[in-house]
Amino acid sequence: MIGRKHILQLAVLAAVCVAAFLVYRSLGRYTWDEVTEAAEAIPVVRFAGALFFVAASYLCLTGFDTLAVRYVKRTLAWRQTALASFCALSIGHNVGMAALSSGAVRYRFYSRWGLTGGDIARVIGFCGITVGLGLSTLAAIVLLLDLGPDTDLFGIGQETRVAAGLACLIVPVAYLCLCVFRVPVRLRTWRLEPPSLGLALLQIGVGTLNFACVAAAIHQLTAVFGDITYFEVAGAYVTANVAALISHVPGGLGVLEATMLGILPGTKIIGALVAFRVLYFFVPLMIGLPTFLASEAYYRRRPYRFSEHSMG
Repeated sequence: MIGRKHILQLAVLAAVCVAAFLVYRSLGRYTWDEVTEAAEAIPVVRFAGALFFVAASYLCLTGFDTLAVRYVKRTLAWRQTALASFCALSIGHNVGMAALSSGAVRYRFYSRWGLTGGDIARVIGFCGITVGLGLSTLAAIVLLLDLGPDTDLFGIGQETRVAAGLACLIVPVAYLCLCVFRVPVRLRTWRLEPPSLGLALLQIGVGTLNFACVAAAIHQLTAVFGDITYFEVAGAYVTANVAALISHVPGGLGVLEATMLGILPGTKIIGALVAFRVLYFFVPLMIGLPTFLASEAYYRRRPYRFSEHSMG
């Protein structure tokens, strides 16, 4: 009978193979002329700005894991959580079904460093909650703060936008209330103990900052093709990201572009979205995948010696 360890190894191998295939297939959706034309239309300073915000987003994502490890009361160096986070998410963003794909990669790292299966499951759950908190908080900010007379991004009135913004704000507020009153969340046999209030505030902050950085990266590229505000891009990105999460399409491929093209004005921004996909999905994958494979080779030659690093 195949054991749990072998099943996870097969899952990791499958994720790596799918990731490598997606690089080939996804780039094949665009001709070389389309990619180069999009790149040439965007000034170097805009590319540099977008790349800065992409790097800032992935830095925020390492905070997801750092806080999650603290939540399960383990002690790991930041370089360890950063390595696990970057490899897991650079692959998971492209493969899709992040809880499974990036979760399998996280398991490979954290199990070596002394975390139990239960610890790792809580780390993955904590990071997933951080994603939801970040998306809902950024949506609330966009809907409640961008209320000028010319802001008709969603084609809805100001009162409706305020109501939608307050509805989005309920998510982080309710979460903070659970943390204050220490109310556990139960879903069938799954039970989540809320973190401390301080950890929850950091969780909401880093989750929101991550998605704000992604929206800023897209805005750096799309603003070249028209008078598009940051709030418009942020609102469109939140909507597109929710659609991509629901669809489970690998990397939101096609879903992200179609949703944003349907919301943002003009069709020329497809070039900017192609450039963004290269910067945010493909470049990290081409770094994260070989880094993960190199780490696998390194740890296979090295006996497990996690106690001095992982136990608090």
